[in-house]
Amino acid sequence: MRVAPELILTNEERGELMRLVRSRLSSVRLEQRAGIVLLAADGFQNKDIAQMLAIGRVQVSRWRQRYGLYRLAGIERDLPRGAPPMTVDVARLVELTTQSKPEAATHWSTRTMAEELGVSAASVSRHWRAHGLKPHLVRGFKVSRDPKFVEKLEDIVGLYMSPPEHALVLCCDEKSQVQALDRTQPGLPMKKGRACTMTHDYKRNGTTTLFAALNVLDGQVISQCQKRHRHIEWLKFLSQIDRETPKDKALHLIADNYATHKHPKVQEWLAKHPRFNMHFTPTSASWLNMVERFFRDISERRLRRGVFTSVHELVTAIDEYVVHHNTDPRPFIWTKSARDILQKVIRANSRLSSKQNATLH
Repeated sequence: MRVAPELILTNEERGELMRLVRSRLSSVRLEQRAGIVLLAADGFQNKDIAQMLAIGRVQVSRWRQRYGLYRLAGIERDLPRGAPPMTVDVARLVELTTQSKPEAATHWSTRTMAEELGVSAASVSRHWRAHGLKPHLVRGFKVSRDPKFVEKLEDIVGLYMSPPEHALVLCCDEKSQVQALDRTQPGLPMKKGRACTMTHDYKRNGTTTLFAALNVLDGQVISQCQKRHRHIEWLKFLSQIDRETPKDKALHLIADNYATHKHPKVQEWLAKHPRFNMHFTPTSASWLNMVERFFRDISERRLRRGVFTSVHELVTAIDEYVVHHNTDPRPFIWTKSARDILQKVIRANSRLSSKQNATLH
């Protein structure tokens, strides 16, 4: 029969253990462990202590042994569990993520980086989050090379942030080739525990072009759907804008550099309608036109997951969305000044130039 080793306490140790047992500030675990040690020092065996305290004999043996080895420190804290923590070379992790690529891949994943450094994928993910690194994402960009970029930027941002009196500022553009897509099979509706379904393939039933003019002041949208987007259709849309806006208001139209907007026939029409003032965005800077924000909304909310068996259904859906939008329009608020945007563009140009020089050398 195995007998537990004798446990001898000094007067100071016994007094400290008694204090832990009687104190209301001690945790229940620490109070119980101190009681085990006191009973063991009084000569009781593990099985007797287990019966007296209504706990397991293995638990009694554990804390008796730890106190014998480490004294009070042995019962104050649990030993660390699991494998020892892996150390991560954070500096190398950041350097590899930002300045290199894995073999036969365009970017690092948590698993490929974990394999490279010999750590866990969870550790890589944690340090990426701490340093704001997202290798799986990429943002599209295009820096404008328009020689009149500054002039056009200040003109358009000025219209947004300080619109002229007795005038309307309209952001105009066309969303071309909007497809009437029908799915090859009907999808299933969403229910608890399952997302709605939609086939990956589709049938094309024709296209339409959405012309839109967004009123910067109140968010109202003037729209028109047409089969094509030539200068003829653009003139029809300009005529609609002329009809649906107050005649006593000057109109400032913001548009991109699409050739249709500058066609000679269009120039003739504008000369006969002097209240129309055209303002063109810089090349490769469609983000300056706030109607693009409206196009994004209608694509996300109505078109992308829509099912249309004909162009007529598509046009009806677009018209209904515009009517719904105009019942409670909310204008998009422009907050960036021309100076802030210009400084950002200058920084981007300098970085691109340094990158190109480094590539050439």
